[in-house]
Amino acid sequence: MDKLPKIGLPIIVILILVIVVLAKSAVTIDAGHAGVLYETLGDGVDPDKEPLGPGFHLIAPWNKVIDYETRQQQLFEEMRVLSSNGLEIQIDATAWYNPVTADIGKLHNQKGKDYLERIIQPAIRSAARSVVGRYTPEQLYSSKRDAIQEEIFQETEKIVKDQYIQLNNILIRDVTLPPTIKEAIERKLKQEQESLEYEFRLVTAQKEAEKVRIEAQGKADANRILSASLTDKILQDKGIEATLKLSESPNAKVVVVGSGDSGLPLILGNN
Repeated sequence: MDKLPKIGLPIIVILILVIVVLAKSAVTIDAGHAGVLYETLGDGVDPDKEPLGPGFHLIAPWNKVIDYETRQQQLFEEMRVLSSNGLEIQIDATAWYNPVTADIGKLHNQKGKDYLERIIQPAIRSAARSVVGRYTPEQLYSSKRDAIQEEIFQETEKIVKDQYIQLNNILIRDVTLPPTIKEAIERKLKQEQESLEYEFRLVTAQKEAEKVRIEAQGKADANRILSASLTDKILQDKGIEATLKLSESPNAKVVVVGSGDSGLPLILGNN
């Protein structure tokens, strides 16, 4: 009886040590994440070693795993930049990005987990300053927004190239101009719209007038051709034809043939 506690104590200690070792050695990586293995007794992170994927892993208890999210992430950025004429413009943008999973070891060694602040944010701000500085406030506010958005994306993509980061897209959510400039642009756009509307009505009226003129000219030309083709002989033949048709009507008439200045038949009475 006295020996059992002495034997049981070492077993309890060993079990506790095993539990501690297992707790230190067991690592679970969530879906959409990857782990970088840091070897404490080695050279740290091996950049060429494949990262740990989602699931359960066992590692040496003296090592540790640095977790990285590999899913697409988004950054909301508000920037104040200058237009081509020196006016301050506020740009609200959203960037979609994710680290390249296979290169997480290299990303960790060279940039660390705060790669967002070290690479992506400075790149977007630099690209926005460069691109917006080539445009006027009016272009930023209206016609060139899509082009500016694409240029900022391309400029940022060049900067983060070979940085083990994949930039998926950049969207311009809003462009805020100084109130006085915005009002002036809106007035100008309204005047241009009214001018375009007036020009449209003017062109429509001109086309309608041209249509009426062409129709009138066509009728005049038709009458002139018809008048030139109607000789006295044709008129007499047409008159005779009309008289014959009238004479065939059931209504009583008196037809005098050979009367009148033109020699055409005369129709007297309609009873």
